[in-house]
Amino acid sequence: MTASSSTTKHAKLPQHVAIIMDGNGRWARARNLKNSDGHKAGIEPLRCIIETCAELGIPALTVFAFSSENWQRPEQEVQALMGLFIESLTREIQELNEKSVALRVIGRRDQFQPELVERMNYCEQLTRNNKRLTLTIAVDYGGRWDIVQAAKNVAQQCVDGKLKASEVTEELFSDLLCNADLPDPDLCIRTGGDYRISNFLLWQFAYTELLVNDCLWPDYTREKFLRDLEVFSDRERRFGQSG
Repeated sequence: MTASSSTTKHAKLPQHVAIIMDGNGRWARARNLKNSDGHKAGIEPLRCIIETCAELGIPALTVFAFSSENWQRPEQEVQALMGLFIESLTREIQELNEKSVALRVIGRRDQFQPELVERMNYCEQLTRNNKRLTLTIAVDYGGRWDIVQAAKNVAQQCVDGKLKASEVTEELFSDLLCNADLPDPDLCIRTGGDYRISNFLLWQFAYTELLVNDCLWPDYTREKFLRDLEVFSDRERRFGQSG
């Protein structure tokens, strides 16, 4: 019996996992490397978690790769990250497609170089009919931006006479957010030890279970992920109801 089957045989698995992949820079600096080396080292654990989710039958995985605030980092690091995005999408997309993983990107795209936007669009189109796992990568994404975009959409519909203010509901608003066709995340894992959600999926996290793992993202392994899933399985989710 494999580690995954023995660990999760009787477990209550999440249907949607969100991950804040934190700690690449600290991992690199601890080894006297450049931050970009830490980001490169973070590709392997992501590949591992994607494979594990697909194997376990977890249908949705959303990862925070680049926040709206990350543009404030040193230009050299940002450029290295952009290059890594292009390289990774080019190298990984065929295998993802063969494994029936649908790749989607959420966030703004107007600040990215055309080559990266073209690569994102190609990957999304290539894999859009895949059903085994929906992998969403959040780049130049912010939870506040997501909510504001939805609010602008509602406001415009009201101005155009297509919608009355009294008709605005939580369900309607949710349908205008990124990842609207997916269930809200059941579990958010943050590596690196910090206890914050850093402007990630603010609306969608209303009843998400939060789990902080102290290890830095490049050191995050399949075994650590399985243990985090066990912790989630043991939690009682009441969604605001009395305990």
